Amino acid sequence: MLRIAGLAGNRGRNLMHLADLAPGGAELAVVCTDDESAPVLSAAADRGIPTEVVTRGVDESKADHESRLLDRLGDYEFDLVCMDGYMRILSGDLLDELPTTLNVHPSLLPAFRGDDAHEQALGAGVRTTGCTVHVATEELDAGPIVTQEAVPVREGDDAADLKRRVLHEAEFKAYPRAVKWFAEDRVTVDDDGVTVEGDEAGQFPTRRIVSDDRSRTLRYGENPHQDAALYADAASGEASVVHAEQLNPGAKALSYNNFNDADAALDLIREFEEPAAAVIKHTNPAGCATADTLAEAYDDALATDAMSAFGGIVALNRPCDAATADSIVESFKEVVVAPGYTDGALDVLTETEDLRVLDVESIGERESTLREKPLTGGRLVQERDDWVPTREDLEVVTERDPTDGEIETMLFAWRTLKHVKSNGIVFASGTETVGIGMGQVSRVDAVRLAAMKADEHAEGKSADGAVMASDAFFPFPDGVEAAAEAGVEAVIQPGGSVNDEDVIAAADDHGMAMAFTGKRCFRHD
Repeated sequence: MLRIAGLAGNRGRNLMHLADLAPGGAELAVVCTDDESAPVLSAAADRGIPTEVVTRGVDESKADHESRLLDRLGDYEFDLVCMDGYMRILSGDLLDELPTTLNVHPSLLPAFRGDDAHEQALGAGVRTTGCTVHVATEELDAGPIVTQEAVPVREGDDAADLKRRVLHEAEFKAYPRAVKWFAEDRVTVDDDGVTVEGDEAGQFPTRRIVSDDRSRTLRYGENPHQDAALYADAASGEASVVHAEQLNPGAKALSYNNFNDADAALDLIREFEEPAAAVIKHTNPAGCATADTLAEAYDDALATDAMSAFGGIVALNRPCDAATADSIVESFKEVVVAPGYTDGALDVLTETEDLRVLDVESIGERESTLREKPLTGGRLVQERDDWVPTREDLEVVTERDPTDGEIETMLFAWRTLKHVKSNGIVFASGTETVGIGMGQVSRVDAVRLAAMKADEHAEGKSADGAVMASDAFFPFPDGVEAAAEAGVEAVIQPGGSVNDEDVIAAADDHGMAMAFTGKRCFRHD
């Protein structure tokens, strides 16, 4: 366990934050101050941390004071010294006697050294400041840097504003990070500076710095009582609804939900090389299809569940033509997203007052490889699920082999299924969906929902002879039994259940073909 000796001059808020967080299991062995009235003394006592007061006499030399400080600290065992507002420069002799000593300075060193860093930052007119955790040396604010954290300077800020923001948004992040690294024995301090093991470039670096610019304030968030804004990554060149031009700017502005759904729709149709169309509601596909023409693909996608598609988002992976536009405007849609539009299509689409028309110009290749989800107190980051099975990836596990047509449908259904909220089930025929069951807490319920959609909502379609795709294994045969009852004749699923043999036996009993992919495609956002 890493034990810390803290040197504080006043409130010691960073030290108390370290004590509360215990980064890497570190704990404060003692807090020492040269001011007998420093508030840190009572804050430390409240936490059961021993304290020492070593004031410097009026005529006492620096060397004598430091000698007494060392004597007091000698009563404690510690591995690291952390300074926090201790407004004295430590001598080389003292530093030689102490283990590595860290200090946190409220600027991005080497800029703005000294005790008026916030005033200097404001005077210089910088737009970004922050803090630096560095190794203390005899030279003021000049030791080797361990880590830094940036904070924006905003219009109207004064020194008090900066001090508060730098403390809470920078120092409270950077100091625990540095201490955690020391606790994990990942830090080397030598004549060449500071090296942190594992703090190198890569897909999942030790530190993530995300800086986006506010693009616009939205009418509201998911609900009218929630404020919201859109932030844009100016460095991204990937096709996105964030950077898409709205070709009918006179229509009402996009909402939070519009952006969220349009992004999900665009993500889905990028799965396909053939002309593809999808209709999205609440980030789930109401229907998806590929066909020889874009208009056919849209009609097939819409026919999956035209009732649920009302007020939905349409995404196309080809420039929208007039024939497709004519079909789109036959029922109410909120947004259409496509890589371009013919003049005839624009004439049709812009006649509809409430339809927002977004042009992403070119679908292109994906650039970003990561997906992230904010959590309270942090965020999850993962690789994008770009995996799709090929024929060679499929392991046929039933007595009956799937036909070539069923395999084609399996592969189409899997690409669509990746964008269905789990538990997710897709019924498909050819290269079009016929029923989708999404967001259920029971897999068999997702099957029943897909069957109901195919039976009651699909127009000119049926689950008879369809392929079923499941985003995870079937824990029991009941899901396959329900699919067979609906008319499904082939199944693609990951496999891997302890009850796989029973599930396969159920498929064989119904003459179904079943293939395992060996990988699942959960989507929980």
